Amino acid sequence: MLTEHLCEVSTERRTTRQKEAIKAVLKEQDRPLLPEEIHQFALKLVPTVGIATVYRSIKTLIEDGQVCCVEIPGQSPRYEGTEKGHHHHFHCRECQQVFDLQKCVEGLRKLVPSGFQVTDHEIILYGLCKKCAG
Repeated sequence: MLTEHLCEVSTERRTTRQKEAIKAVLKEQDRPLLPEEIHQFALKLVPTVGIATVYRSIKTLIEDGQVCCVEIPGQSPRYEGTEKGHHHHFHCRECQQVFDLQKCVEGLRKLVPSGFQVTDHEIILYGLCKKCAG
């Protein structure tokens, strides 16, 4: 019975360590990441983390409001921490990476037809990142 309890604690601790590694990866990176990218970075911190754990952790972190989904049309969803607040993204058509833009476009309200009410917006710029354009 004591052995069973120790195994449960060990598993619980490992899961917590893995989830913390995933949170650290999302906080460290300056761009939204695919689950596979999160997994690769997390493996450097906790070599036992599995891709299924990454997906479960992302789901839990979204439910907790710590992570949000970044959706680029025609692409797999990417994820980033919510601590960054409102911002937009740049999608490199060459390397397929998505980067954060630090500012929001000003003057959007001027584009809205009379009588319409904007409740939210998202802007994605497309092109080549510095590395791919170089």
